[in-house]
Amino acid sequence: MYTKISNKNRISILVLLLALSLLAMLLSLRIGSAPISVGDLMNMMIGRGNSSAPLLQDILLEVRMPRILLSFLVGLALGASGTVMQSLLQNPLASSYTLGVSSGASLGASTVMLFGINFMSPSISMSLAGFAFGLVTVVIVLLFAQQFSQALENQTIILVGMVFSLFVNSFLTLMMTFSPDYMQRIIFWQLGSFSGASWENVQLLALLFTFSFFCLIYFHREMDILSFGDAFALSQGVEVKRTKVILIGLSTLLTGASVAMTGVIGFVDLIAPHVARRLFGATHKWVLPSSALVGGLLCVLADTVARSVFQSRELPIGAVTALIGAPFFCYIFFRKGQV
Repeated sequence: MYTKISNKNRISILVLLLALSLLAMLLSLRIGSAPISVGDLMNMMIGRGNSSAPLLQDILLEVRMPRILLSFLVGLALGASGTVMQSLLQNPLASSYTLGVSSGASLGASTVMLFGINFMSPSISMSLAGFAFGLVTVVIVLLFAQQFSQALENQTIILVGMVFSLFVNSFLTLMMTFSPDYMQRIIFWQLGSFSGASWENVQLLALLFTFSFFCLIYFHREMDILSFGDAFALSQGVEVKRTKVILIGLSTLLTGASVAMTGVIGFVDLIAPHVARRLFGATHKWVLPSSALVGGLLCVLADTVARSVFQSRELPIGAVTALIGAPFFCYIFFRKGQV
């Protein structure tokens, strides 16, 4: 049962989530193989860095800051995308994996790595390939689903998506088998990492997220209605098929770009919408921004843990989020009693 709270309290919680996210990012800036004191951090951020320690300033501005901002943006994107998937498919366990978006984006990014494709820049090439392959995967899933159900029923979409996701993953495995030189690189990338973050990544994902997020907010009323089922949505005058296609396309853009830049980061898009609904109820005008912020906070914390647990090596982000997400998945599964 969802919580009923006033709009004033909802705004307060959103501000609190934003403040926690900013605090987590500031703390994360200090943590690493080269610790930075609070005083040095503040001085460098306002342009008064110690000229005798240019290395620390380079680490902060060129390594940690883009990495932390990218982790936050990826969390925002996955949180919003997960909300869309769970609402449209009326399934509390739905995520970017459900329609094969992550698998398709992984295949696209791996293809770019394997063949050395470079359009404008590596990050743009990876993002375009991730989105394009993710979109193609979703289009194929929807076309197949339409063969079985003209109305694009949710159960049909989920089943076709899961089957096609397995097919794409098997194709990706074959690619790695025939390209042993790239196997280790692709496997490590698939586990998720923000180590390759750059300001170009940050700017590109910020642009994509801003566009997609405001489009999703525009459709918040339709998402509220669709969460009650296709039949009810039709009775309320919603163009169900058209709306689903648009929303799934926006969700694919968010997930595809994120996966292409950082690899597959699981469970964030599963956990964030549930936390948001617990806090805000079922109204998507509030659930979308809160789910995005929860996702951003989770990714920043996961990245901080991943690069600070061991001094000599970095844990894959996917492993850290899985340690949190797997128990949460089991909790949702057994509480609902159904998939």
